[in-house]
Amino acid sequence: MAYVRINAEGCKACTLCIAFCPQNCLSIGDTLNSRGFHPAAQHDARACTGCRICALMCPDVCIEVYRDGKPAAAKA
Repeated sequence: MAYVRINAEGCKACTLCIAFCPQNCLSIGDTLNSRGFHPAAQHDARACTGCRICALMCPDVCIEVYRDGKPAAAKA
């Protein structure tokens, strides 16, 4: 299980993270940010494997992935 932290203010709701998530753990959130976008949000933390594909796909670098309370390291 992993936790995805999304910078809601930086997210422009491009949905790339949602489209590329192999576990379908992300969706568009219900709240608006100050720029008028509905930022992405993690809706199923139990299914998240911490693969970091969402973070790699985010063009605005708004996503951090944590495994066991620590930032997930990139695979070499």
